[in-house]
Amino acid sequence: MPGVPQRFSSARARSYVLRLPLFTRLIIVVIVFFWILSLPNFWDIKKWGALIPDQVSITAAYRLSTFPLVHLNCIHAFLNAVALTPLMERFENEHGTLTTLTLFFGPLTSIPAVLYVIIERGVLRGNTEVMGASMWVFLLLGTEAIRTYRSNPHFVIGTYCIPTWTTPLLLIIVVAALMPNTSLLGHLSGLGVGYIFGLGYLKLLAPPEWALRWIETRLNLLAVLPHYVSVDQKTYGRFGVLPLTNARAGTTVATELVGSTQRLGP
Repeated sequence: MPGVPQRFSSARARSYVLRLPLFTRLIIVVIVFFWILSLPNFWDIKKWGALIPDQVSITAAYRLSTFPLVHLNCIHAFLNAVALTPLMERFENEHGTLTTLTLFFGPLTSIPAVLYVIIERGVLRGNTEVMGASMWVFLLLGTEAIRTYRSNPHFVIGTYCIPTWTTPLLLIIVVAALMPNTSLLGHLSGLGVGYIFGLGYLKLLAPPEWALRWIETRLNLLAVLPHYVSVDQKTYGRFGVLPLTNARAGTTVATELVGSTQRLGP
Protein backbone atom coordinates (compact mmCIF):
# COMPACT_ATOMS: atom_id res chain seq x y z
CA MET A 1 0.00 0.00 0.00
CA PRO A 2 1.56 3.31 -1.01
CA GLY A 3 2.55 5.62 1.79
CA VAL A 4 0.48 8.68 2.49
CA PRO A 5 2.40 11.81 1.41
CA GLN A 6 3.43 14.05 4.26
CA ARG A 7 2.03 17.55 4.09
CA PHE A 8 3.64 20.65 5.54
CA SER A 9 2.27 21.33 8.98
CA SER A 10 2.58 24.86 10.35
CA ALA A 11 1.90 23.56 13.86
CA ARG A 12 4.69 20.99 13.56
CA ALA A 13 7.09 23.60 12.17
CA ARG A 14 6.19 26.00 15.00
CA SER A 15 6.71 23.27 17.55
CA TYR A 16 10.13 22.47 16.07
CA VAL A 17 11.22 26.12 16.15
CA LEU A 18 10.06 26.52 19.74
CA ARG A 19 12.14 23.48 20.75
CA LEU A 20 15.40 24.72 19.24
CA PRO A 21 18.22 24.88 21.81
CA LEU A 22 19.79 28.17 22.86
CA PHE A 23 23.02 28.32 20.82
CA THR A 24 21.25 27.30 17.60
CA ARG A 25 18.72 30.07 18.12
CA LEU A 26 21.44 32.65 18.78
CA ILE A 27 23.42 31.67 15.67
CA ILE A 28 20.38 32.13 13.42
CA VAL A 29 19.58 35.49 15.09
CA VAL A 30 23.19 36.67 14.62
CA ILE A 31 23.19 35.62 10.95
CA VAL A 32 19.99 37.60 10.36
CA PHE A 33 21.35 40.57 12.35
CA PHE A 34 24.61 40.64 10.38
CA TRP A 35 22.65 40.45 7.12
CA ILE A 36 20.61 43.51 8.18
CA LEU A 37 23.86 45.34 8.96
CA SER A 38 25.11 44.49 5.48
CA LEU A 39 22.26 46.41 3.84
CA PRO A 40 23.20 49.66 2.06
CA ASN A 41 23.81 52.73 4.24
CA PHE A 42 24.56 50.59 7.28
CA TRP A 43 28.02 49.04 7.42
CA ASP A 44 30.31 47.16 5.04
CA ILE A 45 30.28 44.12 7.29
CA LYS A 46 31.42 41.85 4.49
CA LYS A 47 34.73 43.71 4.24
CA TRP A 48 35.03 43.65 8.04
CA GLY A 49 34.17 40.03 8.76
CA ALA A 50 34.98 37.98 5.64
CA LEU A 51 37.91 35.59 5.63
CA ILE A 52 40.43 37.44 3.41
CA PRO A 53 43.69 35.47 3.41
CA ASP A 54 46.12 38.40 3.10
CA GLN A 55 44.33 40.34 5.87
CA VAL A 56 44.47 37.64 8.52
CA SER A 57 46.91 38.75 11.21
CA ILE A 58 47.23 38.90 14.98
CA THR A 59 45.13 42.06 15.07
CA ALA A 60 42.57 40.66 12.59
CA ALA A 61 42.41 37.08 13.87
CA TYR A 62 38.71 37.61 14.56
CA ARG A 63 38.13 36.87 10.85
CA LEU A 64 38.83 33.22 11.60
CA SER A 65 35.57 33.15 13.58
CA THR A 66 33.34 35.83 12.03
CA PHE A 67 33.27 34.72 8.39
CA PRO A 68 30.54 32.05 8.85
CA LEU A 69 28.20 34.75 10.19
CA VAL A 70 28.58 37.08 7.19
CA HIS A 71 26.68 36.43 3.96
CA LEU A 72 26.53 37.88 0.47
CA ASN A 73 22.80 38.58 0.35
CA CYS A 74 19.42 37.58 1.73
CA ILE A 75 19.15 34.38 -0.32
CA HIS A 76 22.65 33.29 0.69
CA ALA A 77 21.87 33.86 4.38
CA PHE A 78 18.45 32.20 4.20
CA LEU A 79 19.61 29.02 2.46
CA ASN A 80 22.57 28.60 4.80
CA ALA A 81 20.39 29.18 7.86
CA VAL A 82 17.86 26.58 6.69
CA ALA A 83 20.61 24.02 6.04
CA LEU A 84 22.47 24.78 9.28
CA THR A 85 19.57 24.74 11.75
CA PRO A 86 18.78 21.00 11.96
CA LEU A 87 22.47 20.04 11.96
CA MET A 88 23.42 22.53 14.68
CA GLU A 89 20.35 21.64 16.71
CA ARG A 90 21.32 17.98 16.69
CA PHE A 91 24.94 18.75 17.58
CA GLU A 92 23.96 21.03 20.48
CA ASN A 93 21.47 18.54 21.90
CA GLU A 94 24.14 15.84 21.83
CA HIS A 95 27.07 17.88 23.20
CA GLY A 96 25.53 20.64 25.31
CA THR A 97 25.30 24.40 24.80
CA LEU A 98 28.63 25.39 26.39
CA THR A 99 30.57 22.73 24.51
CA THR A 100 28.96 23.80 21.22
CA LEU A 101 29.75 27.45 21.94
CA THR A 102 33.41 26.81 22.72
CA LEU A 103 33.90 24.48 19.75
CA PHE A 104 32.18 26.61 17.10
CA PHE A 105 33.83 29.85 18.23
CA GLY A 106 37.06 27.96 18.65
CA PRO A 107 38.68 24.99 16.91
CA LEU A 108 35.79 23.87 14.70
CA THR A 109 35.82 27.28 12.97
CA SER A 110 39.44 28.42 13.28
CA ILE A 111 41.02 25.13 12.13
CA PRO A 112 39.21 24.94 8.75
CA ALA A 113 39.76 28.72 8.35
CA VAL A 114 43.51 28.37 8.92
CA LEU A 115 43.58 25.37 6.60
CA TYR A 116 41.84 27.43 3.90
CA VAL A 117 44.25 30.36 4.30
CA ILE A 118 47.33 28.11 4.14
CA ILE A 119 46.19 26.35 0.97
CA GLU A 120 44.83 29.49 -0.71
CA ARG A 121 47.91 31.64 -0.01
CA GLY A 122 50.67 29.08 0.26
CA VAL A 123 49.69 26.56 -2.41
CA LEU A 124 47.32 28.27 -4.85
CA ARG A 125 48.91 31.75 -4.46
CA GLY A 126 45.46 33.32 -4.41
CA ASN A 127 43.63 35.73 -2.17
CA THR A 128 39.96 34.81 -2.60
CA GLU A 129 37.88 35.92 0.34
CA VAL A 130 35.14 33.66 1.59
CA MET A 131 32.10 33.98 3.82
CA GLY A 132 29.03 32.01 4.80
CA ALA A 133 27.83 29.38 7.24
CA SER A 134 28.00 26.56 4.70
CA MET A 135 31.47 25.75 6.03
CA TRP A 136 29.71 24.80 9.26
CA VAL A 137 27.11 22.90 7.28
CA PHE A 138 29.67 20.69 5.56
CA LEU A 139 31.64 20.27 8.79
CA LEU A 140 28.55 18.96 10.52
CA LEU A 141 27.68 16.80 7.51
CA GLY A 142 31.17 15.30 7.80
CA THR A 143 30.62 14.31 11.41
CA GLU A 144 27.22 12.84 10.54
CA ALA A 145 28.71 10.91 7.62
CA ILE A 146 31.29 9.26 9.89
CA ARG A 147 28.56 8.31 12.35
CA THR A 148 26.42 6.84 9.58
CA TYR A 149 29.41 4.96 8.14
CA ARG A 150 30.00 3.21 11.46
CA SER A 151 26.50 1.75 11.51
CA ASN A 152 25.83 1.52 7.76
CA PRO A 153 29.11 1.48 5.81
CA HIS A 154 27.67 1.36 2.28
CA PHE A 155 24.63 2.14 0.21
CA VAL A 156 23.87 0.56 -3.14
CA ILE A 157 22.94 2.34 -6.37
CA GLY A 158 22.40 -0.18 -9.12
CA THR A 159 25.51 -2.35 -9.15
CA TYR A 160 27.66 0.20 -7.31
CA CYS A 161 28.44 -0.11 -3.60
CA ILE A 162 29.27 3.41 -2.36
CA PRO A 163 30.73 4.20 1.09
CA THR A 164 28.31 6.34 3.06
CA TRP A 165 31.09 8.67 4.26
CA THR A 166 31.46 9.95 0.66
CA THR A 167 27.93 11.42 0.61
CA PRO A 168 29.03 14.97 1.63
CA LEU A 169 31.75 14.86 -1.04
CA LEU A 170 29.13 14.13 -3.67
CA LEU A 171 27.01 16.99 -2.31
CA ILE A 172 29.99 19.38 -2.53
CA ILE A 173 30.43 18.47 -6.21
CA VAL A 174 26.73 19.05 -6.89
CA VAL A 175 26.76 22.42 -5.08
CA ALA A 176 29.90 23.51 -6.94
CA ALA A 177 28.33 22.55 -10.27
CA LEU A 178 24.91 24.12 -9.69
CA MET A 179 25.68 27.16 -7.54
CA PRO A 180 27.89 29.89 -9.03
CA ASN A 181 30.67 31.55 -7.01
CA THR A 182 30.79 28.90 -4.31
CA SER A 183 34.11 28.02 -2.72
CA LEU A 184 35.06 24.42 -3.35
CA LEU A 185 38.18 24.78 -1.20
CA GLY A 186 36.21 26.32 1.66
CA HIS A 187 33.69 23.51 1.63
CA LEU A 188 36.41 20.87 1.50
CA SER A 189 38.23 22.50 4.43
CA GLY A 190 35.10 22.34 6.56
CA LEU A 191 34.29 18.80 5.50
CA GLY A 192 37.83 17.58 6.21
CA VAL A 193 37.73 18.93 9.76
CA GLY A 194 34.28 17.42 10.19
CA TYR A 195 35.64 14.01 9.22
CA ILE A 196 38.50 14.37 11.69
CA PHE A 197 36.14 15.44 14.47
CA GLY A 198 33.77 12.61 13.70
CA LEU A 199 36.63 10.13 14.00
CA GLY A 200 37.38 11.47 17.48
CA TYR A 201 40.80 12.98 16.84
CA LEU A 202 39.76 16.47 17.98
CA LYS A 203 37.98 15.46 21.16
CA LEU A 204 40.85 16.74 23.31
CA LEU A 205 40.04 20.27 22.10
CA ALA A 206 36.64 20.15 23.78
CA PRO A 207 36.47 21.64 27.31
CA PRO A 208 36.48 19.11 30.17
CA GLU A 209 33.12 18.20 31.59
CA TRP A 210 34.12 19.03 35.18
CA ALA A 211 34.87 22.62 34.12
CA LEU A 212 31.54 22.88 32.30
CA ARG A 213 29.66 21.56 35.33
CA TRP A 214 31.45 24.06 37.58
CA ILE A 215 30.49 26.97 35.29
CA GLU A 216 26.90 25.77 34.97
CA THR A 217 26.53 25.36 38.72
CA ARG A 218 28.29 28.61 39.55
CA LEU A 219 26.17 30.69 37.16
CA ASN A 220 23.01 28.58 37.51
CA LEU A 221 22.75 28.54 33.71
CA LEU A 222 20.11 25.85 33.49
CA ALA A 223 17.67 27.93 35.53
CA VAL A 224 18.64 31.33 34.13
CA LEU A 225 18.82 30.59 30.40
CA PRO A 226 15.77 29.14 28.60
CA HIS A 227 16.47 26.35 26.09
CA TYR A 228 19.94 25.84 27.56
CA VAL A 229 21.30 22.30 27.19
CA SER A 230 23.51 21.37 30.12
CA VAL A 231 26.36 18.92 30.05
CA ASP A 232 24.16 16.39 31.85
CA GLN A 233 21.20 16.77 29.45
CA LYS A 234 23.06 15.58 26.36
CA THR A 235 21.25 13.01 24.24
CA TYR A 236 24.04 10.64 23.27
CA GLY A 237 27.19 11.96 24.91
CA ARG A 238 29.83 14.42 23.81
CA PHE A 239 31.10 12.58 20.75
CA GLY A 240 28.05 10.89 19.34
CA VAL A 241 26.68 7.39 19.29
CA LEU A 242 29.13 4.56 19.63
CA PRO A 243 29.13 2.12 16.70
CA LEU A 244 26.88 -0.90 17.12
CA THR A 245 28.43 -4.31 16.73
CA ASN A 246 25.52 -6.68 17.38
CA ALA A 247 22.31 -4.99 16.37
CA ARG A 248 19.23 -7.15 16.82
CA ALA A 249 17.42 -8.30 13.73
CA GLY A 250 14.69 -6.04 12.53
CA THR A 251 16.12 -2.92 14.15
CA THR A 252 17.36 0.08 12.25
CA VAL A 253 19.69 2.88 13.21
CA ALA A 254 18.32 6.31 12.53
CA THR A 255 20.21 7.33 11.16
CA GLU A 256 26.15 24.83 2.60
CA LEU A 257 32.63 31.27 1.53
CA VAL A 258 32.74 35.53 -1.18
CA GLY A 259 35.87 37.04 -2.56
CA SER A 260 36.14 38.06 -5.94
CA THR A 261 32.76 37.21 -4.76
CA GLN A 262 33.01 33.61 -3.88
CA ARG A 263 30.78 32.25 -1.21
CA LEU A 264 30.24 29.20 0.84
CA GLY A 265 26.98 27.64 -0.18
CA PRO A 266 24.18 28.82 -2.43
